[in-house]
Amino acid sequence: MYSISAADAISPAIERTKALLFRPFKWGTFLKLGLVALITEGLGSNLRSSSRGGNGPSSGGGPMIHSLSDIPPLWIVGGVAALLLVFVIAAAIYYLITRLRFAFFHCLVTNTKKIRPGWGLYKEQASRFFWLNIAVGFCFLLLMGLIAIPFVAGFWRVIHDMPQGGHPDFGMLLGLILPLLPIIFLLVLAGIALDIILRDWMLPHYALEDASAGEAWSSVWARIKAEKGQFFAYALLRLILPTIAGIAIFMILLIPGLVLAGAVAGLELGIHSAFANSTGSASVAGIMLQVFFGLVAFGFFLLASICLGGPLSTGTREYALLFYGGRYQVLGDLLYPPALAQGSAPAGLPAV
Repeated sequence: MYSISAADAISPAIERTKALLFRPFKWGTFLKLGLVALITEGLGSNLRSSSRGGNGPSSGGGPMIHSLSDIPPLWIVGGVAALLLVFVIAAAIYYLITRLRFAFFHCLVTNTKKIRPGWGLYKEQASRFFWLNIAVGFCFLLLMGLIAIPFVAGFWRVIHDMPQGGHPDFGMLLGLILPLLPIIFLLVLAGIALDIILRDWMLPHYALEDASAGEAWSSVWARIKAEKGQFFAYALLRLILPTIAGIAIFMILLIPGLVLAGAVAGLELGIHSAFANSTGSASVAGIMLQVFFGLVAFGFFLLASICLGGPLSTGTREYALLFYGGRYQVLGDLLYPPALAQGSAPAGLPAV
């Protein structure tokens, strides 16, 4: 395959995306591949857990907590158990997404529209890559925790010293927040860099060579050192292009989405009002109607997300494979077999 720059890889990535999703066009195949692309690109790198907590004066329904020693042991046990459950569920989902990511990789490099062959072919490689991601993620979280310790202690001190019913010391809060902002920015950049290194550059070595983490990283690092400028340009475009496309999709969907949301809200409100005083089977019918129209609205939203986000996610992955395939011969020969590359350049690739 021809070695192409980060900018020149955009056009052939678009052409390969069109060929995979639209030539020939079949709704079932398009929706299947679009959903897989959306899951592996949109969800696979953004698994997050969030927590919510209340504040303000207690109503007297539970114990007042002024220090860590005031937390009831049962709360601690319950919190730890809940966190472990969330971690297990998230890990199971991420494992399935990792398997699906390798299956989609097989679709893209072989230009096949079937998911099942790649799902079984790369089972072992996907499992090892999953554990690599878990290890890297754990180390990253550990680093974040170590960095956060002095800030958490500072925020705890501000909250602890706040008079009951009063306000925290805004000067102290500002002194904690300002130095935290550049650290958060650097951590975000580090997270993006790790994601690109793992998914865009190391994954092909796992899939095609059954490489270990050390072997894959050594191969990637050697190529980065040889073309620092191109890899840096790729990382910038890899971040900027999907962001711009995502904003464009959001703008396209904004007005239709608001119209649909308003129509559904009005319909749901009308049904609720019509059956507000009903009982028995009539009440059940009203609930079923609200659920039905809610599911219809969700179906429209999901369809729009797949139709727009699926090609974007597929194009993003094609772009990653084309750029790295020009520097990794095993991958490049799969994307554009040598027999095809003899003579003139393949469609969408610049001649050299």
